[in-house]
Amino acid sequence: MGELVYLRDFVVILAVAVIVVTFLHRLKIPAIAAFIFAGMLIGPRGFALINDIYKVEVIAEIGVALLLFGIGLELSLERLKRLWKPIIIGGTLQVGLSILLTYFIARIFGLSWQSSIFIGFIVAISSTAIVLKGLETRGETDAPHGRIKLGILVFQDLCVVPMMLAIPLLSGAESSASAILTALGRAALIVVGVVIASRLVIPRFLNIIAATRQRHLFVTTVLLICIGTAWLTSAAGVSLALGAFLAGLVVAGSKYRHQAMSDVISFKEVFTSIFFVSVGMLLSAGDIFQNVGPIMLILAAVLAGKFIVVLIAGTIMRLPLRVAVLAAVGLAQIGEFSFLLIRTSRETDLISDPLAANLIAVAIISMFLTPFALSLAPKVAAGVGRMKALNRLLNVSAAEDAVQKSKLRDHVIIGGYGFAGQELATALKGCGVPYVIVDLNSENIRRALDRGEPAYFGDITSHEVLERLGIEHARGFVIVINDPAAVEQAIRAARDAAPDINITARTRYLLDIEPLKKAGADEIIVAEQQAAIEIVSYILGMCRVHNTEISKET
Repeated sequence: MGELVYLRDFVVILAVAVIVVTFLHRLKIPAIAAFIFAGMLIGPRGFALINDIYKVEVIAEIGVALLLFGIGLELSLERLKRLWKPIIIGGTLQVGLSILLTYFIARIFGLSWQSSIFIGFIVAISSTAIVLKGLETRGETDAPHGRIKLGILVFQDLCVVPMMLAIPLLSGAESSASAILTALGRAALIVVGVVIASRLVIPRFLNIIAATRQRHLFVTTVLLICIGTAWLTSAAGVSLALGAFLAGLVVAGSKYRHQAMSDVISFKEVFTSIFFVSVGMLLSAGDIFQNVGPIMLILAAVLAGKFIVVLIAGTIMRLPLRVAVLAAVGLAQIGEFSFLLIRTSRETDLISDPLAANLIAVAIISMFLTPFALSLAPKVAAGVGRMKALNRLLNVSAAEDAVQKSKLRDHVIIGGYGFAGQELATALKGCGVPYVIVDLNSENIRRALDRGEPAYFGDITSHEVLERLGIEHARGFVIVINDPAAVEQAIRAARDAAPDINITARTRYLLDIEPLKKAGADEIIVAEQQAAIEIVSYILGMCRVHNTEISKET
């Protein structure tokens, strides 16, 4: 009968989640927020349809593992190397400043220095699962602010291990230096082992599995790598989620990354949804109403404090104001790993039970609000971007001054230097058409400068940057960046600065055509549509259909 209880709970979760998410979707409530609300309804503090949260947490941890495994698959070790700046500099600034600010505020309210530091640990961590899911859903993983968020989140996950090791030291419990060094050494050994496996073991192992041509065996193997690595790192004292992330990086280094992603995607979506439901089960409306004053006060302090911290970090890193604001909004919540820190500290007296309960409530509410914040972030960033004084302070650079001095005329401005931007630059150069390149990806700019291109680091959504690029005298403006919200903002900024300029924008999906047209784009190239046309043309040609008929069909 025990097995049936587990099955019953699973059915309850799925049934309530389907009903709640479907209903709230019609009200335009984000899916993540809807799943958290569903958890509040069915949890022990709601209608008590499920009383044992632990059983759900086991399934939820698999969801987190699969989510981060999928993110790791999309990144690869090579791409992660290119994120060293947001990981090392951005992560250090965000975590360090968050702990420092929280420490001083907690001390003002009379908490001990040990408790103040520990609360700083809790506040410093953002929600990897929710933020990365939001980036993935909105297609912003490779956007400038997406890379900043990702780098900082990776650093935060790496910090969870030393934070947990510091708990017994802060609480005054016995913990020898040798024990701490042993734990750190074990964690480092696991990470090194994963890196070695990605180069030597896993690719060869997957070759053997793929040679059997048994898809079920391949899927099982991929899940084994994901869950097995996560379990191994968890047993070694490293967070389970970080282990799954490393496993994704391992598989991403092989030629099977795309097949692995397609096989895991359905599992990932189901189990990740259960994770968000499990988060909601930790909270009830009653808890909030009983302590509404302290909870709202802490919530406001956390959201404002973390927003300011990331904004300061972005300023130090010389990020454009819009990117810093988008990153700050996205990382303002308290994350799921903070629950782990609170749970680990239960046997100590670092924080009282009422304070721990309030912090859990604040974390869940902040996670619930994050999808809404991510939706509003582009508008907030656009509003802040119109503050000329701040833009002058943060966006002025020698590169932009160089553009101003060049006094370009009848040129084309290329926004973005990915593959499409590179191809366009090559074509314009071959035809003798003057052009200038601008991008927020420093690696792209470095690559362009190495090739002798007229390239500059800057934010194409900024009026001042566009003016320095001579947009009022430009022949055309082509936008080929991987940030849907920024594309729309750039179109509006360009149309305001130069009402008669021809604006061409690239987007991924047909759904983006209407908002980009309203923003002022003259021509919109849809990657989805172009791919469909190419496929249709090729297949009809293969079937020996006459060129005239092919032209009609495409």
